[in-house]
Amino acid sequence: MVVLALLSGQLCVGWSNDVIDARRGIRAGRHDKPLTVGTLAPSSAAAAAYAAGAACVPLSLASGPVAGAAHLTAVATAPDYNAAFTRTRWSWFPYALAFGPLPAFVTLGLPGRPWPPAWLLTAAALLGVGAHLPHVLPDIEADTACGVRGLPHRLGPARSRALAALCLLTASATPALGPPGPPGKAGWAGLAAATGLAAAAVLPRAPHPDSRQPFLLAIALSVISLILLLLRGSTLRCSGCLLHERARSAKSHRRQHRK
Repeated sequence: MVVLALLSGQLCVGWSNDVIDARRGIRAGRHDKPLTVGTLAPSSAAAAAYAAGAACVPLSLASGPVAGAAHLTAVATAPDYNAAFTRTRWSWFPYALAFGPLPAFVTLGLPGRPWPPAWLLTAAALLGVGAHLPHVLPDIEADTACGVRGLPHRLGPARSRALAALCLLTASATPALGPPGPPGKAGWAGLAAATGLAAAAVLPRAPHPDSRQPFLLAIALSVISLILLLLRGSTLRCSGCLLHERARSAKSHRRQHRK
């Protein structure tokens, strides 16, 4: 149910963003999206986005009302990027707010409904911001010509790459160093790999201005962050089970006391 909820949420976000961004894509001469080349009607894409959003509601709430509210908040925030924030210096904010609550959606559905620790929410938000910056770089010139002035456009390519590398490196370090106990060999190896990728991301850009190299490096850094999170995140499930067992023990004790 969690996987289906996340899938429907991503489909809603992606399709709605394509609808909102269609006119700007046509002006920029983009030929990589069906809406910009006319092979798909905007009404069809909008209907698909609404259908995915409608399916996302019960699928999210299947994990519980609080967990579902966390995921639906993330999904509802994401389209705000193209609708309002993409032309402002706050273009990173919807990404942080969309990625940040996702761990809460998972942990609040565990036994005991544990709230995720601050380090986990921080890592997720940093992943969102770190993904936003390099994703914009290949289209930065076309976006600027259309009047888009988000944070990457204001910083420029070099500083955007540096900030993205810093965010993603911190997102990798947070799950490795945030939980109690040493990171272990796998944690240190992941941090070393993340440091190398972050250093490569801040190097001068590829000869072609529309190169996807910074974005691919960001994906690699994100993968390392997720691996470190999986390695260190088992404590979340254990803590959730512990809370669940404590609640069951307390309930059983109260029953015996009443008898």
